[in-house]
Amino acid sequence: MEQTIQFDEALIKRYNQSGPRYTSYPTAVQFTEGFGIADYQRAVERSNQSDKALSLYFHIPFCDTVCFFCACNKVWTRDRSKAKPYLERLFKEIEMQSKLFDPSRKVDQLHWGGGTPTFINMEEMTQLMNKTRQHFNLHDDDSGEYSIEIDPREANRESVKLLRTLGFNRMSLGVQDFDEKVQKAVNRIQTQAETFEVLDAAHESGFMSVNVDLIYGLPLQTETGFIKTLDRVLEANPDRFSIFNYAHMPSMFPTQKKMNEADMPSPDEKLAILYAATQRLLEAGYVYIGMDHFAKPDDELAIAQRNETLYRNFQGYSTHAECDLVGMGATSISLINNTYAQNYKGLDEYYAAIDSEKLAVFRGVELNEDDELRRDVITRLISHFHLNFAKIDALWGVRFDEYFASELKALAPMVEDGLVKMTSSDIYVTAAGRLLIRNICMVFDAYLKQGTQNRFSKVI
Repeated sequence: MEQTIQFDEALIKRYNQSGPRYTSYPTAVQFTEGFGIADYQRAVERSNQSDKALSLYFHIPFCDTVCFFCACNKVWTRDRSKAKPYLERLFKEIEMQSKLFDPSRKVDQLHWGGGTPTFINMEEMTQLMNKTRQHFNLHDDDSGEYSIEIDPREANRESVKLLRTLGFNRMSLGVQDFDEKVQKAVNRIQTQAETFEVLDAAHESGFMSVNVDLIYGLPLQTETGFIKTLDRVLEANPDRFSIFNYAHMPSMFPTQKKMNEADMPSPDEKLAILYAATQRLLEAGYVYIGMDHFAKPDDELAIAQRNETLYRNFQGYSTHAECDLVGMGATSISLINNTYAQNYKGLDEYYAAIDSEKLAVFRGVELNEDDELRRDVITRLISHFHLNFAKIDALWGVRFDEYFASELKALAPMVEDGLVKMTSSDIYVTAAGRLLIRNICMVFDAYLKQGTQNRFSKVI
């Protein structure tokens, strides 16, 4: 499988509309409070009848400083003591959740996200991992994919070494941009020295994969400045890159109002940054995984994509497609059997639920068969850039060309524009269409027809 992209500026401008990132389908827009704890428990019971492994996600919401661009669920505080009451509730939730699941089920994937997971101190990190091992069946070697998001301002060689000892073998490192003017504009002052201390420590400690996050579209960014940052990071030879498009949605994320919109790069400048960054990464030997992600050809993501075993969930691209995901902590989302279930977002509500000896689930959705079918179609397209009709027919008992007749008709303009190629048995996303994969997936999204596009960011 060819893992490259073709940058067509005219096509990108024509198709640059708002749409989901498809970390789930249906998206969180469809979650309702009609779905509750009892629905979640029934989904776990069904899940325990399978031989699926588990994926655990822990949300650590705290941040010492607020990055103005951030769209994550977070609690901005410099009071480190606030971590203790949060972890006390999280430990209780771990105990409650573990009692629901068959103890023989292995945890093949584990992730700490935020906020800033490294906001908690090293003793608290150790306590959290020990509590997890006490109640869930974790691997004792590196056969599991255990990852953590790192803010280099909140880590050092010692803490990175500890994380490796605790069992983490993958990390994602936030960089965004080294330009001091940009950093000041977005309130994220981060030196190169502290960034490369963590990167070097990751390599020294034997982390199996290191990802670096960069964001384009921030105030005062230029093509020249962004590529300067990218070139500097390339010297450290990370395994993966995530080159994210900044989504300016201040009505949903009020801290974004603290940035000066007049300083934002123009759409043409953003495209220039994306093009230059893409070319630089391809020249450096990375391959395009999809949805902002690049990896080395021998990285497990690249291999999984070539083998069509790649998967996409709330943590991005993954090699563990068959795991049931258990989300713990405020605002976390679980994917169990044919359901999504989300915890309370606010700390007060989350604490109250746990203190009442109840799960913190407050909303979600149970997928019907059409949802599951469409999720499978969208996941295959966004992960593999290829869809074979016969595989869908065999798995779901449908005739793809009949069931999706209107969608295939809607793809015709994209075929004409060279985004996809269609035969009587397959859909292939072309090199020109891969940057616009969200548009292609949107054709199969039944809920967008109900007018929810304005809830999402632009695709580029």
